[in-house]
Parts: sequence; C-alpha cells; structure tokens
Amino acid sequence: MSLRGVWQLQKLIVSFCNWGGSSRGIRAFMESHLPAFIEKNPQLEVVTELNRGYHPFLKGLYKNKNERVVCVKNMTPEDVLDCATRLRNAQGRKVVKLKTRHVTKHPSVQGTWTTALKM
Repeated sequence: MSLRGVWQLQKLIVSFCNWGGSSRGIRAFMESHLPAFIEKNPQLEVVTELNRGYHPFLKGLYKNKNERVVCVKNMTPEDVLDCATRLRNAQGRKVVKLKTRHVTKHPSVQGTWTTALKM
C-alpha cells in the first residue's frame, strides 16, 4: 500500500526448495505468475533464493525497517499470488491490539453509550 504516494514494500524475497514437495506451488507460481507480478510492480525488487530442504516462504522488507514473513508451504500458485499481493499492499506496521472497541481522541467524561443504558 502506498503511504502519501510511496509504496512501502521495498523488497520481496521468494525462498523455495527445488526438490521438496511443499515447494511445488511456489515453483509453479514462479513460472506462471511471478513474471507478470514483477511487470505490474516495477517499484518492487523481487529476489528469488534457493533454500534446499526448507519450506518455502515469502519475506517482505519495508521502508520502515520492518519485515514480514509468510509461510507458503503446500499452497497453490493462486494462493501464493494472494500472499504476495497482501505483502505488497501492507504498510509494514506491527499489528497493535486495541484495548477497547471504542477508540477516540477525546473520550467521553460520562462514559461510552451502550444499549443496556437505562434512562
């Protein structure tokens, strides 16, 4: 995803094994979908690396120095493409768990409204 017009994903690392069965989907992805993905995303540096004996994964390196790793073992080429697209669309921020369902800059002094409120 772009933040102020700048894509946040800098580098996508595609790691696979040329022998293992769990890498079958990512090898098919590299033959069929990866060239079109690279062509559609010229701002993105895509690197493939061979890791023999390990399960395949996609690693996204973002401009804010964060990285996300997604395991893609036993996935179809279309699922791997979805994972790569999600990594491209993400901003690279850490996931923050919200403490309450109601988030506001100016909380109410009287408390939040609920349906069980008796008047």
